[in-house]
Amino acid sequence: MTTTELHALTGAYAMHALDGEELAAFERHLADCDACQQEVAEFTATTGRLALASTARTRPVMREQVLQRITTVRQVPPAAAPLERMRRGARQGRGLARWTLAASVAAAAAFGGTAAWRQYERAQDASHEAAQAQRHVEVLAGVLAAPDAKSRSAKMAGGAGTLVVSASRGRAVFVSSGMTAPPRGKVYQLWFADGGKMRSAGLMDPDRSSQAVLMQGAVDGASGVGITVEPAGGSKQPTSAPVALLGVPA
Repeated sequence: MTTTELHALTGAYAMHALDGEELAAFERHLADCDACQQEVAEFTATTGRLALASTARTRPVMREQVLQRITTVRQVPPAAAPLERMRRGARQGRGLARWTLAASVAAAAAFGGTAAWRQYERAQDASHEAAQAQRHVEVLAGVLAAPDAKSRSAKMAGGAGTLVVSASRGRAVFVSSGMTAPPRGKVYQLWFADGGKMRSAGLMDPDRSSQAVLMQGAVDGASGVGITVEPAGGSKQPTSAPVALLGVPA
């Protein structure tokens, strides 16, 4: 496969559409090609935005509409066997049957209302999560596409990493490609080197060798970024020697 052909695979790589020899060849090429690393970073952010393009935020009036319709939804009638038992009970005492029927209707209405409310809450949670994910992707893409974005790249953990910083937005994105997976039960953790201290900046996905991570927290006065191998869930302070250190591009 020629170098020209490899340059044309950045979009397919960002969308995880390569496999086998083609994937291996491109990742070897990517480790030494700054132009492709930048394109992969941009395509990764763009595909993330496209994946959320059809998401619709729930209207604020949805809750009131659901509560209003609960009172008008027709409940499913009880099965024939319970009805027959109620008829037999009526012959024994009509007063008891009326109370039993009232209790059954009340229970059915309560169950229907609870089910509708739970469905509404699940819809609200899903909408909230989608909105958060969309904002996350928008901030990440904004840093990568910022006019003042500056980057610094280095080889690390069998692959390559690029730190992209936007001073105007005060945020940073770390883009990795072809990095070796951390040991089982471990995760790569990102850190800001800030005034002689290490400040956690988030975790990388241990199941992905290539990814774009919006680093947590503002860049502020950080002078560099470090990557360490930590237990799953991360650590409050680094517990291993850094896999890589990158200076914040001026």
